[in-house]
Amino acid sequence: MTVARSAESVHAVVKAYDVRGVVGEQIDAEFVRDVGASFARLMREEGAARIVIGHDMRDSSPGLSTAFADGVLAQGLDVVHIGLASTDELYFASGHLSCPGAMFTASHNPARYNGIKLCRANALPVGQDTGLATITSELIEGVPGFDGAPGAASEVNLLDAYAEFLRGLVDLSAGRALKVAVDAGNGMGGYTVPAVLGQVPQLTIAPLYFELDGSFPNHEANPLDPKNLVDLQKFVRDNDADLGLAFDGDADRCFVVDEQGNPVPPSAITALVAERELAKEPGATVIHNLITSQAVPELVNRLGGTPVRTRVGHSFIKQEMAATGAIFGGEHSAHYYFRDFWGADSGMLAALHVLAALGEKDRPMSELAASYATYAASGEINSTVADAKERTMAVLAAFEGRSESVDRMDGVTVRLPDKAWFNLRASNTEPLLRLNVEARSQDEVDALVTEILGIVRG
Repeated sequence: MTVARSAESVHAVVKAYDVRGVVGEQIDAEFVRDVGASFARLMREEGAARIVIGHDMRDSSPGLSTAFADGVLAQGLDVVHIGLASTDELYFASGHLSCPGAMFTASHNPARYNGIKLCRANALPVGQDTGLATITSELIEGVPGFDGAPGAASEVNLLDAYAEFLRGLVDLSAGRALKVAVDAGNGMGGYTVPAVLGQVPQLTIAPLYFELDGSFPNHEANPLDPKNLVDLQKFVRDNDADLGLAFDGDADRCFVVDEQGNPVPPSAITALVAERELAKEPGATVIHNLITSQAVPELVNRLGGTPVRTRVGHSFIKQEMAATGAIFGGEHSAHYYFRDFWGADSGMLAALHVLAALGEKDRPMSELAASYATYAASGEINSTVADAKERTMAVLAAFEGRSESVDRMDGVTVRLPDKAWFNLRASNTEPLLRLNVEARSQDEVDALVTEILGIVRG
């Protein structure tokens, strides 16, 4: 039995979908060793014999992943180390080897953070309702020991296999030559992009910040924040690139910038990929979360597919992918999920689809993107509030009699005349209200944002 911990300290680190905290303060080698032991117990009960482990480029990642492995080995399960990897490469390893996996990364968080993303065999998600609650309880009460023989550790490099698998899903051979600017943000894209995209003859890669550096010396590896796209936007224009790609720290998300340096909304990428996937399988189901532009379900319906709307969060998308057999799913945060990739998300696979679509067309990325971005949107706007419920009710009161419908799938989504809508939802972890607005024109979006924020922020 390992040492017991306070519930407060454990709940601060074990989140809804992963484990994440400040290294040396909230998580350390002893903590992750116990997480490894508890996860191994859970997986052993489900029949697993080994666990594959990968890690990103953060200074703390190799040591923490080794400690986690020690916990797994002590519980009698084998460990397969794949070393440096993107999160989607770890998902590939889980599917390729048909075993559970653990990825050490804090994604786009600052350098002082690290964490663990866990999955079952074939990249099936592990969240609070599917294992993390059990692990939380054992971390608080103490993880029971194992009196059998310890497991054995091995190492394998799956980078080339991962790259070959992705290229096998999207054919770029018939496309025109493209110059692609890529900002890896000193994250794992600097490791995976050369292996995947660098081997495609039609592509010329212009690299930016490919040096692996977990201190993120140039900018945060979080392309969702516009300030972190500025360098890529200039780089695209300076290099006369056909488009730009920006990856987050663990390279499971990919953002696109057109040849003029303008960001392409992730909803437009979702629509583009959905069209390509539906061409392969007419009538298939496509998942989108409720913040995604209504252009996505409209396109899916127009093409004869079945759109399915979900709450925000990868666990909800993955659950619906499995339940419906959906061919593809997309989120406003630039997570893209593929049935051909075990239902898991891969920014690199989304990038391959974008490159294939652009290569097949004799028009610039800006025109291609515009054909899928048919509405104006605010993007996500956060407001710090003391009482999210009270502020939400005040907004609903202000729109009473003006709305066509209100639903509460995730926060409140208010639909207005002429296809305008907004969603207001509270953060699960911070005192924030998140606002998203969409309408036919930017003027209408701006007017709604001004009105709603005036109520939210008082």
